[in-house]
Amino acid sequence: MNGYLAVVLAALIGHYVLELVSDWLNVRNVKEDLPAEFEGFYDPAKYRTSQQYLRETTRFGLIEDTFDTVVSVAFILLGGFNLVDTLARGAAAGEVLTGLVFAGILIVAAKIIGLPFDVYDTFVIEEKYGFNRTTPRTFVLDIVKSLLLNAILGGALFALVVWLFDAAGARAWLYCWGAVVAFELVIMFLAPYVILPLFNKFEPLAEGPLRTAIEDYARRRGFAMKGVFTMDGSKRSSKTNAFFTGFGRSRRIVLFDTLIAKHTVEELVAIVAHEMGHYKKKHIPKAILRASLAAGLTFYLLSLFIKNPGLFEAFGMERLSTYASLFFFGFLYAPIAVALGIIEHALSRRAEHEADAYAVATAGNPDAMILALKKLTVENLGNLTPHPLTVFLSYSHPPILARLAAIRARAAQA
Repeated sequence: MNGYLAVVLAALIGHYVLELVSDWLNVRNVKEDLPAEFEGFYDPAKYRTSQQYLRETTRFGLIEDTFDTVVSVAFILLGGFNLVDTLARGAAAGEVLTGLVFAGILIVAAKIIGLPFDVYDTFVIEEKYGFNRTTPRTFVLDIVKSLLLNAILGGALFALVVWLFDAAGARAWLYCWGAVVAFELVIMFLAPYVILPLFNKFEPLAEGPLRTAIEDYARRRGFAMKGVFTMDGSKRSSKTNAFFTGFGRSRRIVLFDTLIAKHTVEELVAIVAHEMGHYKKKHIPKAILRASLAAGLTFYLLSLFIKNPGLFEAFGMERLSTYASLFFFGFLYAPIAVALGIIEHALSRRAEHEADAYAVATAGNPDAMILALKKLTVENLGNLTPHPLTVFLSYSHPPILARLAAIRARAAQA
């Protein structure tokens, strides 16, 4: 067997098995007895519902992962990439245009194949547990808008990378690295003004006690921002959330309308304080720096495999190309991506603890923070006892019980 093919298949199947073991352990780790911390917040019936939700979403995710893995392996072994390449070469001329057609066929095909799973997840599982508020019209429009954005923005970036690797020689990976980092920074700046409004409606928070409390808190902390906005999260789901977006004075606080409806002013100020903590602790620029360095590593390694004959042989390709190299390298890079993801998740969990500590220290109301987190967990049917392996592999936030314990310890020190 071709060595590259062996590595690709091992990576695909290995990742599948790792996720399978993690999910199995996570479901088995469910505790029938409600933790004392949540007595009075999770009534017994709703706690059982949260466990049922975990089991059902896990089972459905396993079915989807199994299907995706089988289809991916079969597509590789049966020469699917070569078939797509033949179609692309028949529809376009030149490396860049052919690459765009090649990528477009694969992306659209993947979207179509995954569509039944998306429909079932949204309109069956999320509906069953009272979360879904997405209408068929919104669902279809989201797909169309996402595909168009990918075609315009992703297509432009993909074309640039292909062109640079063909035209810039040995230093192409450096130019690609710089171009991608610059592109992502521009997108982050434009997102709140151009991209996010394509999917949701953002409105300034109405005058009242909540807006006054948030603005007073931000002013005391010397936090410059564009304003406080609400987002119609209820358009798609009853789940709640809040986030910051933008840079410098263009920063804005965004609260889901579902969040505002379910929390007190004190709790919402504590949530905002947590989000502000990420900025004050410089978590955002640190994450951007790490992502930029990871992109540099990725492009350097990619440069070593551009038009690699052995790699193309593994995928049953008849002709070499730069554009296909990008896709094939992705399979080889997957184990590295998983390892980097584990590190990033660990750093993210630490950052969440630091943001919580900042909120406790500055908002001066740890009880409100604790109440807010408990409500968020119950509202979203959160898992109170995830398995350590699942946390290690995929949790960007600390488990809720560990998070609450840390907040109580920090408040006791104040």
